[in-house]
Amino acid sequence: MTVYVIAGAGIIGSGAALLLAEQGHHVRLVSRSGRGPNHPRITTTALDLAHPNAVEDLSRIAAGAASLVNAMNPPYTKWPTEWPPLANTLLRAAEITGAGLVTVGNLYGYGRVDGPMREDQPFAPTGHKGATRAQMWTDALAAHTAGRVRATEIRGSDYFGPGGGRYSYLGYQVLRPAIAGKTVRLLFGNPDAAHSWTYLPDFSAAVAALATREPTSTTWGRPWHVPTAPPRSVLEALADLAEFTGQKQVNVSLMPGRTLLMRVVPILREFTETSHQFEHPYVVDSTLTQQTLGLTLTPWQTALAETVLSLGGRPAVPAQR
Repeated sequence: MTVYVIAGAGIIGSGAALLLAEQGHHVRLVSRSGRGPNHPRITTTALDLAHPNAVEDLSRIAAGAASLVNAMNPPYTKWPTEWPPLANTLLRAAEITGAGLVTVGNLYGYGRVDGPMREDQPFAPTGHKGATRAQMWTDALAAHTAGRVRATEIRGSDYFGPGGGRYSYLGYQVLRPAIAGKTVRLLFGNPDAAHSWTYLPDFSAAVAALATREPTSTTWGRPWHVPTAPPRSVLEALADLAEFTGQKQVNVSLMPGRTLLMRVVPILREFTETSHQFEHPYVVDSTLTQQTLGLTLTPWQTALAETVLSLGGRPAVPAQR
C-alpha cells in the first residue's frame, strides 16, 4: 500500500485525498484544523505548519510517503509573509523524507501575457502575490536540479465547481447572484474578455495523477497546467447559464464605487494586482498535460451544470407539447 501526504484540507487537497484513497492508497491529510473527508484510508492530523517545529513534525508524518502535496492556501492578504516559510517547510520535509513534492499552483507568476499561457512561459509577475508564487517554484526547481528533491507544480486558472465557495469568482460573484435572479455586479472590467476557468474536480485529479508518478518519471522537474476547457467570457458563461436554467435575462453591471472599494477594503485591494486577468484575454493552454499525462478535462457544459446545481440552480423544464 502506497502512502501519500497532503498538506491542506481545502477543496483541492481533500478532493485529491479522496481520489487517492479510492485508488487504494493510504492518505495522511495534514491541516491546522485536523478536519478532512471521512474515508477509511484517509488519516487526518491537526498540525500548524507555521510552528517552529513544523519541519520535524511533518517529516515524521511523511516518513515512507511516496509524495508530499502542498495544497495549502494561506490568507490572500498575507501571501508574501506566510507563503515563504510554509513552502520552505514542505520543501525541507520532502528533502528529509525523500518524498516527491507536488505543489498546487496558479498562473499569477506569468503576469499579463499576450496569447495562451503555456508551461514554458517565463515568469513576469505584476505584483507581490505573483512574485511570491514564482519564487516558490524557483526554489523548488533549484532543489530538484541540485538532486535534493523531486519536485513538480500543477497550475490552474481561476477555479469553479461544487464546493468552490466565496473564493471562486465565477461561482460566487457571477453564477450565484444570476441563479438567484439578481443583477451580477462585477468587480473587474471587461465581461467580454475570453477567460479560462479550471474545474475543481479536474484540478484534484491532476494533483493525484502527478503525486502517483514513479520517481524516475520525466514529469518531475517541470510545471504542468491542469486540463482546462476552452475559454468562456463572463457574458458567455452567463448565456450558457441562462440556456441551462431557462432564465429569460441576466442583468450585468459594474459594481458601484468599485474603484474606491478596491483601494480601502484589504481583500479587494489585493485584486488590483490581478485585475488584468479579467480586463484582457486570459487563456491557459493545457495541451501538454492532456497529451503527456493522458488526463482529460470535464466538458464545459457538464462542469457548468454541476456547478449550477451545487449553487441551487435547476435545469429548465422542457416545454409540454
